[in-house]
Parts: sequence; structure tokens; C-alpha cells
Amino acid sequence: MVVGGFSIVVVALVVLVILVLFAGIKTVPQGYRYTIQRFGRYIRTLEPGLNLIVPFIETIGVRMNVMEQVLAVPTQEVITKDNASVSADAVAFFQVLNAAQAAYQITNLESAILNLTKTNIRSVMGSMDLDELLSNRDAINERLLRVVDEAVEPWGIKVTRVEIKDIQPPKDLVDAMGRQMKAEREKRAQILEAEGLRAAQILRAEGAKQSAVLQAEGQREAAFRNAEARERLAEAEAKATRMVSEAIAEGNVQAINYFVAQKYTEALTSIGSASNSKIVLMPMEASSLIGSLGGIGAIAREVFGDNGDGNGAAQPSRPRTNTVRTTPSVNPLAPRES
Repeated sequence: MVVGGFSIVVVALVVLVILVLFAGIKTVPQGYRYTIQRFGRYIRTLEPGLNLIVPFIETIGVRMNVMEQVLAVPTQEVITKDNASVSADAVAFFQVLNAAQAAYQITNLESAILNLTKTNIRSVMGSMDLDELLSNRDAINERLLRVVDEAVEPWGIKVTRVEIKDIQPPKDLVDAMGRQMKAEREKRAQILEAEGLRAAQILRAEGAKQSAVLQAEGQREAAFRNAEARERLAEAEAKATRMVSEAIAEGNVQAINYFVAQKYTEALTSIGSASNSKIVLMPMEASSLIGSLGGIGAIAREVFGDNGDGNGAAQPSRPRTNTVRTTPSVNPLAPRES
């Protein structure tokens, strides 16, 4: 009986030691913090890993998640500064930095953060016009983050991001905005088209101006060249006339024949090349042209000399008698003698 009772006591002691060890050894997973209370009062926080506490005296108070958490903000109605009603929802990200403050400074932490975010969404968005509200989401997110983060700082919470997910104006307001945007784009298109037409007209006018300037410069250059050509032709005519006059003054009758024959030939060329001339009637005085051609040949021999004479002296030309029979012309319009 004594041995049996001793065995029971030993077994009871072993079980008690196991229970004490089990109650005094605590394992904290990564991403969590445990608060320790002694007789209901907070004394310290257990870090991740193996920790020892005093069994039956110290107890675990709150198991706090210190990882970053996401909190969805439901859709709510917001009245803007210009009395437009819109619906908006958001999402908030927060992280527990101080487990003791988050556990003992606020009750129902997530609900507190949610209501605080919703209240600030109404205040921030309600202070802005609808156009500003729709075009400045980054500014709204920044203001919300700053305000909410300052409010939850005493709770040991860090709000990392607050993002507006969607802003939905009323349907009639959306239709009005669509018509306004369409009118604005049509206005811009008309302005761009008008500016394009104006630029095209300016370019065409500049092109016409440059073309007229170049044409005027071309005409001026052509007139200058024509005047210069006429001047040179007049100089050549004057020089030829002067040379003929000098030859006449020296008593050279053949020069006169050359000059007259040249003018006569030019006149006949003009008569023959006229577009309205079909029949050319040679006058009786055409025989004098042949004599003039003989004078031209004599002048050429005097100028260039005889090729057979080594001294280059001109041989006197023998006058040739050309017998030309001419038929008197009959004018059919002249009156006949009876």
C-alpha cells in the first residue's frame, strides 16, 4: 500500500511538472505579437519565437497581428461642394506598430479605422467641386492618408495607403458631362480646322507673293537682256554704217553697192517669209541685185586678196556686163488706150 501510494505521488508530480512546463513555455509565430498580463495588468510583449512565462501567474492577453492588413471601405454617398451627389468606395492598408497600444488603447480596432476612414472621405471629398473631385484622385488619396494616419497614431497603428477605388456620379450628370465633353471636342476640332485653313491661306499667299516677285524679277532680267541685246545690235549697226560711210568717203563705190544689196536682200527675205504671202512678184529692178552681188564679190577680193598672188595685192576687177531681159509688167487695173 505504501509503495502504491508513493508511485501515485510521483506520477502526480511528473504530471504537474509537465503541466507547469507546458504553461510556462510559449511559442509566438512570425508576424504576431503576444501581450503578457500579470494578474490582469500588462507587463510586456512576447516577440516571435520561444518564450518563457511564469505559469499560472502570467497569462497571454491579446494575440496581435502586426502584418500589413487591408480594410475595404464600402460605398457611401458624398455631397460635393457644388451640391453634386456621388458614390465612392475606397480601400485602406494599415499595420500595427505597437501591439500594446493597439490592444489597450482602442476597442475593436478594425471598426474604428473603418469609421474614421469613411468620415474623412466625406469631409475631404465634400470640400471639393465635382470637376476637381474627378480629376484629382491623387490629391484626395494624399489628403486622406495624412488625416487618417494622424488620427490613428495614438493607437500604435500606421496607415500606409488609402486609395479611392471608384467615384460614380448620377446617370443624368454623367450624360450631361458626356455632352459637354463632346461639345468641347467639337469646339477644339473647329478651332484646329480654322487654324489649319488660316495657315494654308497664309502659305498660299506667301507662295503667290514669292511667285510674283520671282516673275517680276524674271521679267526685269529679260527686259534688261533685251535692252542690252538691242543696244549691242544698235552698236553693231552704227559700226557697220560708220565703216560704210568711211568707205564712201574714200571713194569706194562698191561699198555703197554692198550696203544697198544687203538691205535689198533683207527686204526680199522679209517679203518671202511673210505668212500672208502665197505668190511673190519680183519687180523690174531685181536685176540691180545681181549687179550688187558682183560688187560684194569685188569687195571681198579687195579685203582678202587673191590666193594666187604671193604679195597679197588685190587684182582689179573687170566690170562684167550682165544682160538681163526684163518683161514689162502689166497692171490689169490700169486704163487701156483706145
